[in-house]
Amino acid sequence: MRIPKKPVAFCLSIFSPDFPAPCSSRILRFSSGFPAKIQPIYAAGFNHSSSHYSKDHSAGTMLGDKASQSYLMANSNGSEEPHVWSSREGGCKIDIGKQIFCNRSLNMRNIVAVGFDMDYTLAQYKPETFESLAYEGTIRKLVYDLGYPQELLAWTFDPKYMVRGLVLDKKRGNILKMDRHKYVKVAYHGFRELSKEDKVGTYGNKLIRDSFDEPDYALIDTLFSLAEAYLFAQLVDFKDKNPGKVPEGADYSLMYKDVRAAVDLCHRDGTLKQMVAKDPKRYINEDNFIVPMFQMLRDSGRSTFLVTNSLWDYTNIVMNFLCASRTLDGSLICNFDWLQYFDVVITGSAKPGFFHEDNRANIFEVEPESGMLLNTDNGTPVPQVGNTSPNVLSKGLNKGCRVFQGGNVAHLHNLLSIESSSQVLYVGDHIYGDILRSKKVLGMNYIFILHPFPVFCSI
Repeated sequence: MRIPKKPVAFCLSIFSPDFPAPCSSRILRFSSGFPAKIQPIYAAGFNHSSSHYSKDHSAGTMLGDKASQSYLMANSNGSEEPHVWSSREGGCKIDIGKQIFCNRSLNMRNIVAVGFDMDYTLAQYKPETFESLAYEGTIRKLVYDLGYPQELLAWTFDPKYMVRGLVLDKKRGNILKMDRHKYVKVAYHGFRELSKEDKVGTYGNKLIRDSFDEPDYALIDTLFSLAEAYLFAQLVDFKDKNPGKVPEGADYSLMYKDVRAAVDLCHRDGTLKQMVAKDPKRYINEDNFIVPMFQMLRDSGRSTFLVTNSLWDYTNIVMNFLCASRTLDGSLICNFDWLQYFDVVITGSAKPGFFHEDNRANIFEVEPESGMLLNTDNGTPVPQVGNTSPNVLSKGLNKGCRVFQGGNVAHLHNLLSIESSSQVLYVGDHIYGDILRSKKVLGMNYIFILHPFPVFCSI
């Protein structure tokens, strides 16, 4: 392979209110000569990117703290062009957990709509409180609804023990860490590490290797599933040491099924969301950069949308916390002002099914104040039975934003007047629910939020 000697330019767009999209979005160029090591792109936050990299790192700390600063940077042909930082932290050294890494160039001139997931994307939950809340709720369901012993109520949760990417062997009670080729590198039975001989004897001496898929295996691919994986490991150890204390006939696979049932009960009866609604600050990190980011996107002329699996009542509480103004004493002012930052909000989307072209899910319009669902014809209001004209919602409350429940990606395209998914940039945290389907089949551009990033870098 021939290695080019000339510098190669990498481009990343900056959303700027001074340059409306899509024809005049600003472009940053990152020049790097080969064979230099690829470097991260410094940014003030994952959701409003501005960065600069040069081989000698000389321009990395030149700027002060103004919200939007310009400077001259030499490009590959020697000329100088002005560039704008989108945040007051531009040019300063940024913590690795807030850096942006690019694997290809993206021309923002072609992007007409930018969308977001909510949970663990815009709303960053605190693992020490939120995941502990889910863990404790699951244990209570196991004890009081599924007949497990009350001594489970004294158990505690370690939010730093599990990471995404693990695989649970439900039949054997094992937790596996595999490489990209599906070779088991590390295996634990509960909290006890298996010896190399046991590991190879179980997973490496078969003519046909396991697929490591359902129904015998479970993939820990969301942050929501970390607590249930930790609880499963605890139950495996508990059963091995106290075989007579678990419900009769409960093997490892049935125990995992019970854990899943308990988690579902917590979500269905609203246990978790009611606690978050009472005190959002206890469970969700505040982010002062979210509203400026939304304002930048709106001022750039691009459409913005929110697609979340959460229903409207919970979505409104979380987004109101992230975006709403506060009184002098710091208390929240509960209103619908956050809707002004979006053109379309879709709740109860049931991703990843939402991104399937053959998904025939109906889409209903949500009345924000009452939460009432109204029938639509592909997003267009239709008359209710007995009426001759549709019930059209007032535009005064939601600043022109329309709120829906259900539907599919075709409805989204129609509502935003998007011709192709390649015109969309979507930000999400779930590799399957948000990224894989939307990218491989639809061709959407995406930004993937990786949690917890400093941990992944150290592995």
